[in-house]
Amino acid sequence: MDFGAVLCTAAGLVLLGIAVREGTVVQRLRRHGVRTWGVVVDNVRTRDNQGPKWIPVIAFTDRSGHRVEFSPRMQGAGLGLETGRQVEIVYLAQSPRVARVRMWRHVVGPVVFLVFGGVAFLGMGVVIALTS
Repeated sequence: MDFGAVLCTAAGLVLLGIAVREGTVVQRLRRHGVRTWGVVVDNVRTRDNQGPKWIPVIAFTDRSGHRVEFSPRMQGAGLGLETGRQVEIVYLAQSPRVARVRMWRHVVGPVVFLVFGGVAFLGMGVVIALTS
């Protein structure tokens, strides 16, 4: 078997494994999540190979009265949140750092993206294996 096929297949399986883990977190948030409101307190500038981008930092107060800050897992064009915006949050009571902005694109988006990426890599692995 070709090394490229093995590499693509492995990458696809890893992405699908991460998608399953993220999907499990989403299910736990839907069933047992605590809903509250948070505020975008900052947008932190970072750089990657595509240039600068802004990552929102969201703060909320958990049931225990502790301030919790987090950044959404799904980031990219069209997913930014402006500073000062109030957003609905869902988090796990026993682990408030496991929080998501309660919008489809921030809760389900990462799972969908990971599944599509995993399937694409697996497909490429199969194509490479069949053509070599």
